[in-house]
Amino acid sequence: MENQSDDVPLGPVKIGVTYNLKHADANDKAPDEQAEFDSIDTVLAIEAAIRKHGHDTVLLEADESLPEKLRQALPTIVFNIAEGLGGRAREAQTPAVLNLLHIPFTGSDETTLCLALDKALTKRLLATYHIPTPHYRVYTPGEPVRTEGLHFPVIVKPNAEGSSKGISDVCIAKSASELRALVQKNWTLYGGAVLAEDFISGREFTVALLGNGASLQVFPPMEILYHNTPIEGYNVYNYTVKQEYTKYVSYRCPAEINIDLEQEMVRLAKKVFSVLECRDFARVDFRVDEAGRIYFIEINPLPGLAPHYSDYPMIAEFCGVSHEDLVYSVLRAGAQRAGIAL
Repeated sequence: MENQSDDVPLGPVKIGVTYNLKHADANDKAPDEQAEFDSIDTVLAIEAAIRKHGHDTVLLEADESLPEKLRQALPTIVFNIAEGLGGRAREAQTPAVLNLLHIPFTGSDETTLCLALDKALTKRLLATYHIPTPHYRVYTPGEPVRTEGLHFPVIVKPNAEGSSKGISDVCIAKSASELRALVQKNWTLYGGAVLAEDFISGREFTVALLGNGASLQVFPPMEILYHNTPIEGYNVYNYTVKQEYTKYVSYRCPAEINIDLEQEMVRLAKKVFSVLECRDFARVDFRVDEAGRIYFIEINPLPGLAPHYSDYPMIAEFCGVSHEDLVYSVLRAGAQRAGIAL
């Protein structure tokens, strides 16, 4: 497929949609255990956006039977939003299977998704490209919790989770003893490595990117404006805030910032996208301190697409791009990379 021209119609195109759904599970150890999974409404909205353009679709929940489902469905290309079913490399599971079966798909490949989910590893790589990020330390389960290199207060969160998973209403440590308690709590609830990084007090922004290469589009930065906070004295875009966002925050896009700050934030977002070899779409989060210094916080190369809720489609909507058009633009970007005519 990679050698086919965009100008050569392939006939009926079957689009697969791979995803992981939220399921009721009494065994969840934490209230946000399934925070990264999608609702069926999001999946159906993506399917509707694709079918609107006349394509056939097949919905494929990314569980242990996914390889067999793919062999039977034989999609021309897959629209992937699957988060995976456990482990630090979970977001790579579906892309790896798709590559194994030589099925093109939207979004970044397994290597990029593996790297980006590990926050510390991402920061370590980006530091070699002089992209500023807060000082941090990583603690693997059972190791001593040392504080060298950190400046309190620090924010504590799982090192390889998304959707603010593990960022509770008690996530700021102001001392070594508070840090040790929060790290231990995270180990108990989530089992993996824990990241502690200097808390950057200031304004918070997120930047959405769409496309590839010369056609890469960067939307204007969106600012998260805090009106209230569940964490006294600290504005943190955590799980509680995202669940009850109308109570705590509002959003402004384009952000009200000077042109130099906007251009530098866009430049950094494009640099991160390029260095990590992201594809088709991604979202990059920044903090800007009182002195106007920009700090990279993290990147999501598999951003949520819940209509009127997730940050990525919210940014697009602010810029006049409907959810349907955004979904199809992501699909078209992936198809063009693979030489598939839609």
